[in-house]
Amino acid sequence: MNRLGLTFGFYVARVTLMALVAFFAGMLVLIFVIDFVEMLRQARDVEDVSVLPLMVLSLERTPSIAERAMPFAVLFGAMAAFLQLSRKLELVVARASGISAWQFLAPAVIVAALVGVSASLAYNPFAAWLNERAANRAIQVLGEESGGLLPSGALWLRQSSVDGQSILNAASAADRGQTLTGVTIYAFDREGRFQERIEAARAELEIGYWRLENGRVYRPSRESEPFGTYVFATNLTHEQLSDSFTQTQALSFWELPELIDGAERAGFSPVKYVLQFQTLLARPLLLAVMVLIAATVSLRLARMGGLARAIPGGIAAGFVLYVVTKLAEDLGSAGFVSPVVAAWTPAVVGLLMSVTVLLHQEDG
Repeated sequence: MNRLGLTFGFYVARVTLMALVAFFAGMLVLIFVIDFVEMLRQARDVEDVSVLPLMVLSLERTPSIAERAMPFAVLFGAMAAFLQLSRKLELVVARASGISAWQFLAPAVIVAALVGVSASLAYNPFAAWLNERAANRAIQVLGEESGGLLPSGALWLRQSSVDGQSILNAASAADRGQTLTGVTIYAFDREGRFQERIEAARAELEIGYWRLENGRVYRPSRESEPFGTYVFATNLTHEQLSDSFTQTQALSFWELPELIDGAERAGFSPVKYVLQFQTLLARPLLLAVMVLIAATVSLRLARMGGLARAIPGGIAAGFVLYVVTKLAEDLGSAGFVSPVVAAWTPAVVGLLMSVTVLLHQEDG
């Protein structure tokens, strides 16, 4: 690449990066506003809850929610960058100077790939950490009302111990299932006869037992008995609860290898962890493909209809990619295809389709 091409390449990279940052920042603001309004709606029946804690709670939840929409922010950000270059006729001048489309696309693709690397290695762990803080803060601020705000919602567990079987219900969970609030336990003996009902404001899982706090025990033909702390035996482990309650989107990139290894050693299926890990590994390629897809619908705007053609094309491309991604994810989670194949398929399919279209547009 000559000096002119190199200079223009840096310029394209800068314009693309600014557009990506602007679109993602706008998406963060929009998600925060929507989540904050929903938080206010769900907290309307909770007493003594001020606006500030709810705002902080929404701020902590927003990065994790926005992470799922990052590919679409890159898609529309890249479209905006190419639209800006086209409207200023800078792409026309670049072509006239002998710079091919592949040369000025390369800086934008590299920027998107570097953004993907940063998103997997740095943004994802940060968003996961904030999401965990939000789960704990929801319990502190809203108590049992937080159940509708957390991914788990109402929880039901069947467990056993030396005393017999029991069924546990909780309004919400935090710390990946290790802390429950709004807990009710229905306990049965070894013959299946009902023994007692235990209600507690909070439960912490220890090794071999639940530590229940601030509740009552109800037994047939007896008065209920209040307690400050109550120990209830269980066969559940931290690994089982983590596997049941943790959403893979809320897991950090750096802890996934350990979770995969731990699930295999404990005899659980690591499919969902492997799928999430491979999805994060494939993110740089996926974001780079988003730039190529944006190029297919916006590079030739000056000659082929402008914005009216780009917007529907971008929306259609984003919808198709979402369908392919969701389908691959569902097939991978169900075990119909390998998690590696499911994670990389959307990026590979998008790459093949976008390169094919660009070759047709640019090289005939």
